[in-house]
Amino acid sequence: MRTAKFKARCKTCLLSVSTALLAALAAAPPPAAAQGRLDAQYEASLAGILIGRGAWRIDIADDQYAAAAQGGSSGILKAFSGGSGSGSSAGKVVNGQLQPSGYTATTSTSRKSETIRITLAGGVIKDSSITPEPPPDNDRIPITEAHRRGVVDPMTGSMMRVSGTGDLMSAEVCRTATAIFDGRMRYDLKFDFKRIENVKAEKGYRGPALVCAVYFTPISGYIADRAAIKYLMAQRDMEVWLVPIPGTRVLVPFKMKIPTPLGNAVLEATQFVAAATPRAASKGQ
Repeated sequence: MRTAKFKARCKTCLLSVSTALLAALAAAPPPAAAQGRLDAQYEASLAGILIGRGAWRIDIADDQYAAAAQGGSSGILKAFSGGSGSGSSAGKVVNGQLQPSGYTATTSTSRKSETIRITLAGGVIKDSSITPEPPPDNDRIPITEAHRRGVVDPMTGSMMRVSGTGDLMSAEVCRTATAIFDGRMRYDLKFDFKRIENVKAEKGYRGPALVCAVYFTPISGYIADRAAIKYLMAQRDMEVWLVPIPGTRVLVPFKMKIPTPLGNAVLEATQFVAAATPRAASKGQ
């Protein structure tokens, strides 16, 4: 019975964290005046079985950016849960840094629907809410005011920003960490270099990907004795494949792999169409 409960909780947590990972990879800031766009489609599988599909769009301009994703269960999982979700984030580009101002994420299943909203300014959480409001749980580690500072929302965190003019496929790009607040939990993601590997989408990108190891460290807002949290903390085989958006120094996930007791959970792009976008002409032109 305990094993069944662990698998159910672990599956839910791992799929949630894989979504968060897609929206939680950040590094050093890019230079200003970068402009690019991404239109991508992904498939999610568990132990080789298709469980979901989704789409992701990112627009980066000189002074602002926006990102939005949506998806739902597919294949055998759809017959059981029929779940779907969407998320978006927007903000400004200030001194080369992406500074989020707002984030929204909604998830729905046959049993319930939930919406998370976060308002940020200068890396500080100004307001956050979950609707409907979950019941209090004294076992959760409290989120302090300090934990609400120096963070990004998951969607903004999906973009790994690389400073300077060096090679985007450098091993040093992987050696970074970021602080994430997803509306419920505050956690750190740390990365390290694994290898360079070629990838190929059915439509769009084909070429090298920077493969980074991913390490998950919860900080607050979680229940410490949950088996799924302990499992994720102990994992040393999670990986993300990163590729660049042309016209920018921003890399985003092409593929992710998270080992689970049920088999590997994999999120991989089937379409990855990215391009530099023309800069707006100055008023004097």
